[in-house]
Amino acid sequence: MSIQLHPPLTRYDNEDKELLRAVPRQGCEFTESDPWRVLRVQGEIVEGFDALSKVQPGVAIFGSARLGEGHRYYDAGVEISNRLAQAGLTVITGGGPGLMEAGNRGAFEAHGESIGCSIQLPMEPIPNKYQTVALKFRYFFVRKLMFVKYSVAFVILPGGFGTMDEVFEALTLIQTDKIDHFPVVLYDRSFWQGMVDWLRDRVLAEGCISPGDLDLFQLADTPQEAADRIIANCKEHGYLS
Repeated sequence: MSIQLHPPLTRYDNEDKELLRAVPRQGCEFTESDPWRVLRVQGEIVEGFDALSKVQPGVAIFGSARLGEGHRYYDAGVEISNRLAQAGLTVITGGGPGLMEAGNRGAFEAHGESIGCSIQLPMEPIPNKYQTVALKFRYFFVRKLMFVKYSVAFVILPGGFGTMDEVFEALTLIQTDKIDHFPVVLYDRSFWQGMVDWLRDRVLAEGCISPGDLDLFQLADTPQEAADRIIANCKEHGYLS
């Protein structure tokens, strides 16, 4: 069964831009004003919490929307999520195409819970079809809240700005002890090594982070390794028997 919070948004909707506009448009109707948008945000949070409140321990899988079926990272995403679902974990993705689809597909084909939290973007017009629960959000920050609240681990497949945004938001929340210290697994060392080297050789060397901050994430080179690390952590903390 598929659950959808909102009717499909048109390509002209851009609620984030309107909310974050520094100077509100003059002469807008009350229903387009900032106070009204706060109520809409509140409603979206409540609906999201209600839809996901009974979710079993979830693992969020992030990655590029541009790398589709046939790409080695797509295949890896399917295998990782398949292994997680077989272990009894729920898979949560951004609900879009590419590596998000791979994450949903692996769980769906394992007959597990496969959740998509999609948002209307020009490059992601249609949510993928491998979802047992399909949610659609108007606001990026509400969508990101769902990932953090209902996940006990993150898998980070290769991706661009959006994927890196998820990486560093999770690491910031863990570093500042705003969330439990759950696993953040970066898949494919060869892809992420340049970033890791920069963090160590430049950011750490300049004193902008602490040595222990480099231990807040892990690198995995095979789908089995990525899944096994998360499954082991979930068993250690009582999320799985």
